[in-house]
This record gives sequence, C-alpha cells and structure tokens, in this order.
Amino acid sequence: MAINIDEYSVIVRPLITEQGVHFANTKGAYSFEVNKKANKVQIKNAVEKMYGVKVQKVRTANRKGKVRHRGRAIGSTPSWKKAVVFLEPDYHIDLF
Repeated sequence: MAINIDEYSVIVRPLITEQGVHFANTKGAYSFEVNKKANKVQIKNAVEKMYGVKVQKVRTANRKGKVRHRGRAIGSTPSWKKAVVFLEPDYHIDLF
C-alpha cells in the first residue's frame, strides 16, 4: 500500500560522508536520509525529479536510534531511514 507523499518531502537530506563520497566517485551510488514511510519507487521518482538524473536501483535500510544517557535519564536518538541510490553510468549528482 503506497502512501501519498510529495516528492519534495521524500528526501530529507543527502548524507555526505567519506564512504559516501568514495561510493559516489567509484560506483555512482549516493546516500540520502529519506522519509520513513517512503518506498523505493517514491524515492526513485523523487531523486529523478529533483536532480534530473536516471536512477538504476535503490536500496533502503531502517536505522534504529541509539540509546543515550544524560545523568540518570535514559533516552534515544530518533530512528531514521537511509536510501542508497545507484545512478545510470552516464549521470552524476553534484552535491558540493
């Protein structure tokens, strides 16, 4: 069951890490934090519309929040969803 989400609210932010930059340069794979309710088709359509590229495949992972302590209080960071988007060989995204 697909939930109706606007293309601009699917992608929360791009993830800029050393490993992500390496994968972008070698494999054409870009990482994004996405809405937890978005599916792969919605992520693919959002990336294609926002960046003007052709997406080959999408991989997703649900990341659980970490437990944090502040004195006696115990809490956790929020859970989030990560998407790795693989582009067609002729395309790239300039994130810098």
